[in-house]
Amino acid sequence: MKQSKLFDDQLLVITGAAGFIGSATVRYLNDKGVTNLLLVDDLKHSEKWKNLVGKSFYDIVSRYDLMKYLQEKKSTIAAILHLGACSDTTETDGDYLLKNNYRYSIKLAEFALQNDLPFIYASSAATYGDGALGFLDNEHQLETLRPLNRYGFSKHLFDMWLQREGALDKVVGLKYFNVFGPNEYHKAHMASWVLKMAPQVHETNIVKLFKSNDHNFGDGEQCRDFIYIKDAVRMTCTLIDGAFQGVSGIFNIGTGIASTWKDLAVALFKALGQKPNIEFVPMPDNLKGQYQNYTCADMSKYIAFMQKKGHLFQTMSLDEAVKDYVQQYILKDARW
Repeated sequence: MKQSKLFDDQLLVITGAAGFIGSATVRYLNDKGVTNLLLVDDLKHSEKWKNLVGKSFYDIVSRYDLMKYLQEKKSTIAAILHLGACSDTTETDGDYLLKNNYRYSIKLAEFALQNDLPFIYASSAATYGDGALGFLDNEHQLETLRPLNRYGFSKHLFDMWLQREGALDKVVGLKYFNVFGPNEYHKAHMASWVLKMAPQVHETNIVKLFKSNDHNFGDGEQCRDFIYIKDAVRMTCTLIDGAFQGVSGIFNIGTGIASTWKDLAVALFKALGQKPNIEFVPMPDNLKGQYQNYTCADMSKYIAFMQKKGHLFQTMSLDEAVKDYVQQYILKDARW
């Protein structure tokens, strides 16, 4: 992303800025010379504040104070990148998800639309459900999607609200697939499998994968579109640029490649210089009804967007990404 003149005296608002994708986006923008950033997050007792150490930004405010800030200083705002959300796919408090992921998003979107500001927001691949209808980022097919969990439902509701308001041609939505990489240490049980398994493999040389709960997939053959955080934020920032140039709609943020959990496990062993040793364990009952056995982003829309800019679509291979994450960050307890 190039330094825009617009950012010389105005601010890009980033919600969820101390989180996983948010803090990595700040790092990417800083590396491109962009520092006029208004960060929004609630640090509370979390360790995610460490994700912002060494990064440059204008100010940081609580999400509870953001609307007041926006109203008082609307002339200073260039755009809003809304990444903040409860991203726990196992969260069972539906009312909390509606308040946090749906209604708060509406408030921010209304402000952006009323003030003619670019609004880029995080949706999720969880909105696609079991994938029976594919993973095509087509706004006209939103009503057919059937999320499998409350989290996916809350994200889907916001997509649908934008559609009902006739606003999808005025905003950019990002459907993130399985993002992994540095700055996710604070996510506890929602951290990526790589982060959770790397110490275990390093110490015991054993990886545990879920047995399949679907006869269409063998044990460890369930598939995911795993995308490295460095690719995800690069794509995100390319679409921020696009939003300033009139690009709109929902875009998948993935690789377009479906890798098995076995593939990921082998990549992890390779990154640690060990021979693969995989053990299969029963899938927990609370996951069986909401488990996606296959995800793979259809990247044709994003590829077309890149071609118009004269660029190729490229992402790191799974082996390269896992090696970079393990050797440069996990083993060093480092952040990006």
